[in-house]
Amino acid sequence: MQASVRWTRISAAALAACALLMGVAAAQDRYPSRPIDFVVPWGPGGGADQVARKLGQLLEPELKVSLPAINVPGATGQTGHAKLMAANADGYTIEVMTGDTFALLAEPNSKLKLSDFIPLGIVIQQASGFFAAENGPLKTWADVEKAAKERPLKVAVTGFDSPDDITVNYFVAKGLKLNSVPYAKPSERYTSILGGHADLLYEQAGDVRSFVDTKQIRPLILFYGSTVADFPNVPVSTSLGHNITLPQFRVILVKAGTDPSQVKLLSDAIAKAARSADFKAYLKEQYADEASFIPGPESTKYMQAWLEDAKKIIASIPKK
Repeated sequence: MQASVRWTRISAAALAACALLMGVAAAQDRYPSRPIDFVVPWGPGGGADQVARKLGQLLEPELKVSLPAINVPGATGQTGHAKLMAANADGYTIEVMTGDTFALLAEPNSKLKLSDFIPLGIVIQQASGFFAAENGPLKTWADVEKAAKERPLKVAVTGFDSPDDITVNYFVAKGLKLNSVPYAKPSERYTSILGGHADLLYEQAGDVRSFVDTKQIRPLILFYGSTVADFPNVPVSTSLGHNITLPQFRVILVKAGTDPSQVKLLSDAIAKAARSADFKAYLKEQYADEASFIPGPESTKYMQAWLEDAKKIIASIPKK
């Protein structure tokens, strides 16, 4: 009898151990089963940081894990992108890439490659523009054209070879004396024109909405193909005969090689978040295109077309 009881206890313990191991294995197979790092290749407070934190809030209840924003600024977003590339392709690191960084692919010797990452969806599109301090001497685009023919104007940008810098060089080729001044920290870039450290700021209105709404800064020209509804009195580049837009966009990426089932799960969750009333309200706050969202597979086509436009603009600018 005692031997039978002992055997029963051993069997029960073995079954419990097996159940525990099976539970651990199931947890390991379930994706995601731990937090997903959300890499932001820019400092806190900028547009990329804002969209990552907003999406993270919306994705958390859907994915049942947290998505902490990891700010890794530097080199026009390349430092943060390198963090994604250094991570395992296991679905536990995603990145918000901006048009600023993507424009670097237009350079002939770019180290970035489209084949290195998989787009999960473009979540925001915005018109960029040149802004000036409200109490400064530059009130209109005509003022900029006149002043920039007489003296050099400093333009606060995200980094060299970014859409900001490409746009500056485009106008330099048109005879305007503009100099790009990179600012890695968004807050310093935004306030540079208020402190007199720069004459112009290249930015999206939504990223500096607090300054626009409080009438500290104003847009002088917007780089877009049609009048921007929120700024009907601000001229757009195409209406002035300048074939340059390069609208800002922010796309969510995973590293190439990530399991297709994980890619689909993340893409579906991002699509649901991007189409939510909460995120649409966020787009409105950002002066963004209400039809900003482009699903993963389709976003690749958009990015390729955007890149071709950037290359054409760069090719049209005479070499120094």
